[in-house]
Amino acid sequence: MKKKTSKNITATSSLLRNINRSAILELIRRHSPISRSQIAETLCMSMPTVMRIINELIEEDLVVPLDSMETTKGRPRSLIKFNAESYVVLGVDLSGPDMVGEIATLSGAIQHEVVYPYQDADPETHVRFLLDLIYDLLKFPLRPNQHIRGIGIGAPGATIYPDGIVTWAPIFGWKDLHLREILSNQFNLPIVVENDVKLATLGELGFGAGVGRRNIVCIMMGVGIGAGIIIDGSLYRGTNHYAGEIACMVPGIQYLGKSYDQFGPLGNLISEIAIEDKAKEYVDLDIKNNRPRETLVESIFNAARKNQPWAKKIVDELTDYLGLMIANVVSLLDPELIILGGILAPASDLLVEPLADRVKGIVRSVPTIVGSKLHHRAVVLGAVNIILTTTTEQTVVQRLP
Repeated sequence: MKKKTSKNITATSSLLRNINRSAILELIRRHSPISRSQIAETLCMSMPTVMRIINELIEEDLVVPLDSMETTKGRPRSLIKFNAESYVVLGVDLSGPDMVGEIATLSGAIQHEVVYPYQDADPETHVRFLLDLIYDLLKFPLRPNQHIRGIGIGAPGATIYPDGIVTWAPIFGWKDLHLREILSNQFNLPIVVENDVKLATLGELGFGAGVGRRNIVCIMMGVGIGAGIIIDGSLYRGTNHYAGEIACMVPGIQYLGKSYDQFGPLGNLISEIAIEDKAKEYVDLDIKNNRPRETLVESIFNAARKNQPWAKKIVDELTDYLGLMIANVVSLLDPELIILGGILAPASDLLVEPLADRVKGIVRSVPTIVGSKLHHRAVVLGAVNIILTTTTEQTVVQRLP
C-alpha cells in the first residue's frame, strides 16, 4: 500500500481549500447579503474555515462587510455582500453579424460596448480586428478602484477548452487557430476562449432563463446552429469538445455517407442563411420596401404573425426540423429546460407552443421550452460567468439552496 506523501497531502488540502472558497463565493453571490454563520450552517463548514476564507475574499475585494446586522434570531449577525462592481470582464461575441465587445461587471451590468461590423477578409485580418477591438475596450476608463478580472471570447465554431484552440470557424476561415495563445501574448490578463454557444449557455445559467436550473439545453441559431448542454449544473463539453454540435445531426437516411465541410446536414436546413435563402423571393416582393430596417429573418417572423401563407410555410418547416432535433435531444438527455436563443429568441411566441405539441407523445416528458432572457447579451454574460469561475478555481460540489 502506497503511503501518502507530503506532496499528495498538500495537493489534497489545496483542492479542498479551493472547493470551500468557491462554494462560499457562489453562495454569497446568489444570496447576498448573508451572514458568516449562515454560510457555515448552509455549507456545513466550521466557523474558523468560513472566517478565514471570508477574510481572503474581503482582501481580494470580491466581498464586502456591511454595517447592517441580521437580527431574525439570537444575537445580531454582521452581513457579507458580493462586491459585483469591484471587477469587470471584457467579453467578446464573435458569433455575428458584428464583432461585439462589452465591458460587464460581475453582476452582468454592461458599462461599455464596442461594435466592429463584419467584413469579408482573410483569417489573419479577422484576428487583427479582434485585437483592435480588445485594445479599444481597454481604452475605456473604469470606475475608481475597479479592475479587469479577465477576457472571455465567444468563438463562432468548434473550440477546444481550456487551450482556446478554434478548430474550425467557417465565417472567419479559422482552422486550428491557437487563439488563446495569440491573445495571451498580447494581454497580461486571464483569458478564456470558448465556443460562443457554450458561453451563451453559461450566461443563461448564471444570469438568464437557466438560473436555479440543473439540466439545460440551450439552442442558439444564427449564421449556423448549435447547442450548449448543462448536466447537473455543469457545462458538458464532450470527449473532443464537440458536444452540442447539433448542426451535424442527421435529419434523414438520405444524408448519410456524405461530407459536410461547413454547417452539417441539419445546419444546412435550419440556420439564418437557410431561412433567408428560402424567403428571398417573397421578401423582395412583399417586404423589402416596407420595412427597410428589419433583417430578413425579422421580416419573415413578422409576416408569419400576420398569417401570410409564404411566411407561415417557412416557419412551420423550421418548427418541424427544430421539433425533430428537440425530440432526439430530450430522448437522450432528459433536460428540465430548453432555451431558444439567437434569432429564435424573439420568435419564441411563434415557436414554443408548436414545438411542445410536436414532441408531445414522442418523448416521456416534455421539458419547459422558453425564449432566452438575455438575447444578444448571452455570450458576454457567459464570459463573466466563466471568468469568475476560472479565476476563483471554482469546483461544483453540491447544489446550493
